[in-house]
Amino acid sequence: MKRTKRTWGAALALVLALCVLSLAVAGAAGASPISAKKARLKSIQSRLQVVYTQAEIAAEKYNQATGQLDTVKQQITQNQHLLNVARHNLLVANDQMKVRALNLYKSRDVGILDVLFQANSFDELVTQLDMMNRIGNSDVDTVKAIAAYRRDINDRRVKLEADEKAATTLVAERSAEKNQVLGLEAKYEKMTKGLKAAIKQMQAQAALRAKLALQGYTGAVPRVDPNSPGHPEIVAIAQRYLGVPYVWGGASPSGFDCSGLAMYCYAQIGIQMSHGATDQQRASIPVPFGDLRPGDLVFFGNASFSHHVAIFVGGTTIIEAPYTGAVVSYGTYAGRDAWIGGRF
Repeated sequence: MKRTKRTWGAALALVLALCVLSLAVAGAAGASPISAKKARLKSIQSRLQVVYTQAEIAAEKYNQATGQLDTVKQQITQNQHLLNVARHNLLVANDQMKVRALNLYKSRDVGILDVLFQANSFDELVTQLDMMNRIGNSDVDTVKAIAAYRRDINDRRVKLEADEKAATTLVAERSAEKNQVLGLEAKYEKMTKGLKAAIKQMQAQAALRAKLALQGYTGAVPRVDPNSPGHPEIVAIAQRYLGVPYVWGGASPSGFDCSGLAMYCYAQIGIQMSHGATDQQRASIPVPFGDLRPGDLVFFGNASFSHHVAIFVGGTTIIEAPYTGAVVSYGTYAGRDAWIGGRF
C-alpha cells in the first residue's frame, strides 16, 4: 500500500497526540501529595503578598486618619483659646454697655440746642459736636461687637464639635479596615506556616522511605505526629547515670551496655522493651532525624541490623553507653553511621 504525504501526516499527528496524552497522564499520575501541597502553598503565598500590600495601604490610611485627628485636636486647643478670648470680649462689651446705659440714665439728655447755647466759641462748638458723634458711634460699635462675639462663639463651638466628630469617625473606620486586613494577613500566615510544616514532614517521610528502601527495609513507615512531645523525661532519667561504667550485657546502675541503658530508662516510665538495639528499633516508630524529640532513640547500623542505640538529647547530642572501658556520657551522632530514630 502506498502511503501519501497526507497519510504520513495524519499518522504523525496521531502519534504526537498520543505522546502528549501519555505525558499528561504521566504528569497527573506523578502529581504527588507533596506537589499538591506546594501548589497550595504557592497560591496562599501569592494571596499573602496581595494582603501585605493591602495591609500597608490600610496602615497608611489609618496613620493619616490619626494624624488628621491630631491636627483637629491641635486646632481645637487653639480655637478653645480664641473662644475664651471671644467670651472675655463679650463680657467686657456687656459691661461697657451696662456702664454706658447707666450713665445715660443718670445724666439728662443733651440736645443740639443745649450744645449751641452753651458753646462760647465756634471751636468749642465743633469740639462738643464731635464728642457727641463719637459717643453715638461708640454705642453702635459696641452693640455690633457684642453681636459679632456671640456669633463667633457659636460658630466656633459648632465647628469644633463637627470637626472632632468627623475625625473620630474616620479613625474608627480606618482602624476597623486595618484590623480586618491584619486578621486576614494572620490567617494566611498561619496557613503558610502550616503548609510549610506539612511539606517538610512529607518530604522527611519520603526521604526516610527512600533511605529505608535502599537499605532493604520493607516495613511500613508510619507517620510521626509532628506535635508529639515524645518522652523528654527520659533525658533527665538517663542523666542520673552519667559516669556509670560500660558493662557488656549490663542493664542496671552497676553497669550498662547501649541497649541496656535505653531499656532501663524506659522501664522507669512503664515502657518495656527488649534488651537489644535491633529489636528496640523494630518495635519503635521510625523517626527522621529532623523530627527527633528529646528522649527518642537513635539507632546506628542499617535497616537489617542496628549495632548501637543512644538516647537523643537535642541538636546532634546523645547520651550513650559507648563501649568497653568507657562510661555513660554525652556524645554526638553526627559523622557516624546513625541511620534512623525511634519513638515509643
